Amino acid sequence: MRLVVVAAALAGLGVSVYLTIVHANSGALVCSSSGLVNCERVLASGYGTILGTPIPTSAAGILWFALSGGLALARLRSAQLAWSALGLLTVLYLVYVEIDLVGALCVWCTAAHVLVLITVVAVLTERYAGGGREPARR
Repeated sequence: MRLVVVAAALAGLGVSVYLTIVHANSGALVCSSSGLVNCERVLASGYGTILGTPIPTSAAGILWFALSGGLALARLRSAQLAWSALGLLTVLYLVYVEIDLVGALCVWCTAAHVLVLITVVAVLTERYAGGGREPARR
């Protein structure tokens, strides 16, 4: 399951870096810009940046996925479980924001959200189906 988490982290880094680069360059996204699926509407909303700063929300995604992959590689299972729980809570909030407050969905954001969910499932599977103890320190 560790490889699943690392693969999800790498893919999530790719998505988050792409969104951050597009934000920094004010570029056009490869995504629908009309109807319910409207990446531009989501990312241009007040929720597209962290607390009104110029830092895009995707920068937090870079941090989350990088740390998630690092925790998996270091086999820090308890820390990975806590980090994954924080990621899941964040995803639930962001999906609420997209649907209820912005009224649009971003395909790229949804891809990142799915990668967080994959991480959570893999971490829980390893924890509860695979023994889940921290490896012995030598």
